[in-house]
Amino acid sequence: MTKAESPSHEDLMKLDNFLCFAIYSANHAFTRVYKPLLDELDLTYPQYLVMVVLWEKDDQTVGNLGEKLFLESSTLTPMLKRLESMGYLSRVRDRTDERQVRVKLTETGRALRKKADNVPYGIASATGMEPAELVRLKQEIATLRTSLLK
Repeated sequence: MTKAESPSHEDLMKLDNFLCFAIYSANHAFTRVYKPLLDELDLTYPQYLVMVVLWEKDDQTVGNLGEKLFLESSTLTPMLKRLESMGYLSRVRDRTDERQVRVKLTETGRALRKKADNVPYGIASATGMEPAELVRLKQEIATLRTSLLK
């Protein structure tokens, strides 16, 4: 960006020009769209994400789940306990390394996937964007996240 293209200090200080606010407010909009879809599953959005990761690959450690979801175990553990009490998963100590807790889907947890099949379509439809646009946007946001975590 050249000096001529650079926004002024005044422009930088306008809320409508904050990238972080655009992402923050989009997150709130996503929450409103997800809520009725996830209410049908009796899941919160973070719980849904845990289930999605386990539907992709069952039998993972708490640490691995935390890495994929960018969550600390202190945040993840209460969520896993709740999902376990709902009958969707079980947590067991790893037989080869007692320090590790493994998370496995139950039959009920696996069956929930079928009920959740409509969620991604509902979200995609709500965006009003074409699939290729959504893929590009997701890639750009993931790149941004990676840059910010360095």
